[in-house]
Parts: sequence; C-alpha cells; structure tokens
Amino acid sequence: MLFQLLRCYQFIWQHLHYWVGFPYVTLLFWILPLLLFNSGHSSLMAHDEGLYAWRSRQILDSGDWINPWSQPHHKTPGPYWLIASSYTLFGISEASVRLPSMILGILSVIILYEIGKILLDKKIAWLASAILSVEFLWLQYCRLGTPDVPMIFLILLAILALLKAESNPQYCYFYTFLVGVCFGLGFFVRSFMIFLPMIAFFPYLVWEHSRHRHLTNPMLYLGFLLGLTPTFIWLWLNFSHYGSDSVEELLRFVFRLGSKERSGNGILFYLWNLPIKAFPWFFFGLLGLFVAWRRPIPRYHLILVGLPLVLFFELSLFSTRLPHYSLSLYPFIALLAAVGLDWLGSVGFDGETSRWEEFNSKFSPSPLPYGKPSKAHGRCFMPGNPSTALPRLHPITPSQKPRFQKLFCNLSYGFGVLAILLLLMSILAFIWGSADIRKYATVGLALGCGWLILPLVWIGRYRFGKKFLNSNYWLTGWLIPAWLALAVAGSNGFLSDYNPHMRTFLAQPAIAHILQNHSIHFVKVGGKTGVLLDFYTPHHGEDVQQISELPVYSYAWISAKQATNLSTPHRVLGTVQQYQLIQVLP
Repeated sequence: MLFQLLRCYQFIWQHLHYWVGFPYVTLLFWILPLLLFNSGHSSLMAHDEGLYAWRSRQILDSGDWINPWSQPHHKTPGPYWLIASSYTLFGISEASVRLPSMILGILSVIILYEIGKILLDKKIAWLASAILSVEFLWLQYCRLGTPDVPMIFLILLAILALLKAESNPQYCYFYTFLVGVCFGLGFFVRSFMIFLPMIAFFPYLVWEHSRHRHLTNPMLYLGFLLGLTPTFIWLWLNFSHYGSDSVEELLRFVFRLGSKERSGNGILFYLWNLPIKAFPWFFFGLLGLFVAWRRPIPRYHLILVGLPLVLFFELSLFSTRLPHYSLSLYPFIALLAAVGLDWLGSVGFDGETSRWEEFNSKFSPSPLPYGKPSKAHGRCFMPGNPSTALPRLHPITPSQKPRFQKLFCNLSYGFGVLAILLLLMSILAFIWGSADIRKYATVGLALGCGWLILPLVWIGRYRFGKKFLNSNYWLTGWLIPAWLALAVAGSNGFLSDYNPHMRTFLAQPAIAHILQNHSIHFVKVGGKTGVLLDFYTPHHGEDVQQISELPVYSYAWISAKQATNLSTPHRVLGTVQQYQLIQVLP
C-alpha cells in the first residue's frame, strides 16, 4: 500500500513539475511555514535584535530619521529605516521588527534558485534553495530583526544581475547598473561589512574581464553612486550636527571590530562553527566543492567556487568572528551542498552518470574565438576560451558501482542508527524530563523520524526491488528531517520567543498597567536586559545616575544589586532578570 501511494505521488509530481511556476510555488510552501510557525508568543533576542528594535523605535518616536541619538552614531541607518517603516505600517511589535527580514529572506531563496538555474540546472537550483531554507542559522536570522539577511539579499541580487547582464546583452547596461545599486545600498544597510563580499567578487571581475568587460562599464559605477546616495545624504545632514565626528565614528567602529578578537574566537573559529551550525549541509558542501573544483563550470567557476572561498578567508582574517558574520556563506554552502548531494544521488545511489554527462555538456565552451565578441553579445559578454576547459571527472565504471553502493548503504544505515538513538533519547526525555526538556525532545522525535527515511528508501530499492525509489526519494530523506525539526522548533517558540521570562513578567496586569500609564525612569540600566527594557517600556522617563534625582512617587528600573544599597524609601513592584521596577516613596 505504501509503495502504491509513493507511485501515485511520483506520477502527480512528474506532471506538475513541468508548470513554469511550480518551482516558485513549492519553494514558497516550503519556507513560509518555517517562518510562520510559533508558540503564539514572541519576545526579542538580546542583544543585537533588541538594539535594532529600540533604535528604530527612537526614530519613530522622535520623528527624526537622521539622528535621533544624542551623539554621532557608529552604524549607517539602513536597517533602522527598514524596521521603522515596518512600525509605521503595522505598529510597534516583535512581528514588525522581524517582517523585513522575513520578506527579504523569502526573496533571497527565490533569487538563489534563479542563480542556480544559470550556474547549474533547475533541479540543483531548487535543491539549493530548499537546503538554504532549512539551514538553521539562516532560518533563525530570517526571523530576527537584524541587517544580516537584508545585506545577503542585496549580494544575491547583485550576483543575479551580473549573470543576467551576461546572458541578456540587450539589457546589459540595466543589469550592470543594478549591480552597482545593490552594492551601494549594501553600504547603507551594513556599513563597511559590504566590502567583504565586494572584494570576494574581484577574482571573477578581473580574471574574466576580457570576456564580460564589467569593470569598464560606466553604468556599474553610476549605479554604485546612486546606491550610496542615501548614505551621502545621511552623512551630510549628520555633518551639520557633529562635523567630521559623524564619519570618524563609522571608521572607529570598523577599526574596533577589526583590531581585537571577541569571546576568544580565533582564526580557526569558522572551521568548527560552520560545520556545527550548518550540519549536515556543510559536509555535503565540501563534497560539492570537490566536485565543482574537479569539474569547473566554464565562465562561472570563480563565482561558484572562488567567491565563497575568498569570502571565507576574509571572514577568518577579520578579527571579530561571530556566527552570524558567516551568514553570507550560507547561500554558497547550499549551492555546493546541492551539487554534492545531486552528484551522490546520480553516480552513487542510481549508479548512473548520464545526467552528469548531460550536465557537463550544458557548459561546454562556446566555439566562438576567444576575445572576439559576436554582434549578439556586444561589449558586455564575450565567449570563453575553449582551450581553458579543465579535465572532467571520470565517469563511474561498472566495477566502481558496488563500492559506491556500499558507501550509500553505510551512510543510509548510519543515519538510521543515529535516528533510532535520537528517538530513544527523546522518549526517555519525555518520560523523565521536565516540561522544558520535553519541548526539546519533540524536536529530537521529529528529526529521528525523518532520518529513518534514508534507510527505508535504501531497503525498499535494494531489498524489495522497488526501482522507482530513485535518488530523488533519497534526497527527500535529507530535506524532510531538517524541515520537520525546524517546524517543531518554531512551534515550540525556540525561533521566536527568546525571553519568555521577560514577556510573562511584563504581561502581569499590575506591571502592564504601570508601564502603560506612567513614565518609567532608568537608573544605570545597561547590558542585554537593559536593551529589552528600553524596547518594552512604552513611556521613557529620564536616564539618571542616582535614585535621589527622581521625584517622589515616580517609577524607575534599577538593578537589584543597586536596590539593596538604597537609602531612599522605595517600593519594589517586581523583579526580572536582576532588574527591579520600583516606586520612589516620600
């Protein structure tokens, strides 16, 4: 019965996937639930998300979109403007903070599919977009109000425009102009961090310059200047308030980041952090990197392989190394993981090489002479040199098939054993664990059940002779577990409710009434909890150093440690995360 249902599913899939909109619809249905599933409650993550949310609220509350702060700011205001615009449209809430990242995250997935179609083919492109959607750190930051996903959206859009400029010579100037605009706006969104991916583009722009001529196209620089226009306007208006300090503060901040390590994260930080945060896709990405290195794609090898390698070395050399700084690598990890998984499925699981021979022939170099542009291509695109094609991977011979099948058998059964262990641990956690541990156990159950697909597909094909169970089902066995685990994690609030204790405290009727009807002063409030209190306090009073500066019967946030040493009469109304809400008494 199960195999008959699978055959029916396969029949329907084969007929639907010919529809031109099918990849986009399926990708939307794939990622939207992951972005929307939640426990019904939300609270901001401190420190970064809370800072961006609070600073954006300051813009909206003050009506000053240039400089609502009392001193020169160390970051460009692009992300603040995005979130403040969301506040204007939908009101001040956690959902409004996160909405821009969610929308741009969805668009990034679609753009990656378009990039993959040009660099590789439709199947690998769809697989890459599906993998990007279930990479944990990527999905987490698509649900956070930070500038990381908006910057990556601009990078991917620039890559797509670059590729479109070469494949559509008649629109070459428009697409090259768009590349410049994306990089210029990238500075407005992420300040000097945008220069890391821009530098990673240079090997492709320089090495392939004789073919595409992008660096001599004036529209690239005109677009860059237009993209920088919001930054120039913001700097000019800041200059009228603070003089050269406004520019110096931007430079000082990037020099501070580049001059010292944070949390002891050394130069090898990403070598161990990426495999953990991007498991198991990082390891398939390494396989895809090997395949792409041995089987170079003419014209675009320096985008698929060169760009992420250069970017990885740049991030490793930059002194401040944090997990979210590596997010710009995740789309490339997804592309290379799709290449690796597709190669494994084609030459290992099915034991066939015809698809990869067809894939290789798609990228055979143009027969036109190197350096001589055709009339159709114009100045924006020139064909590659046939003599520069590197050796291809050798096809899998019949004698090698048993070895690859044994590898797949071990891989499938290995994850099957891991799935069983995960299921057993999750069941034990349900029996003896606390309520919080049981929430994590549900994630383990989802992941364990999903990973059982891998050995079941293998057994169905090679033990029961169900030949229709091809590599596509095996690939599904990698995607479904990750999707299920992230969907359950989202439903439990792990991706939306980062500070439930703060949320429940502020939701108490007595506390909520005071916050809504009175101005709350701040007595030496700082740190991560201070950032959250800034955002969640509707009416801000004054920032003071001593409680004696406050009028009688006023309310204030103060650290619990300070409150124990107060001589001024006061009443403690509540305590949350080492901070107290007090009322000054006569």
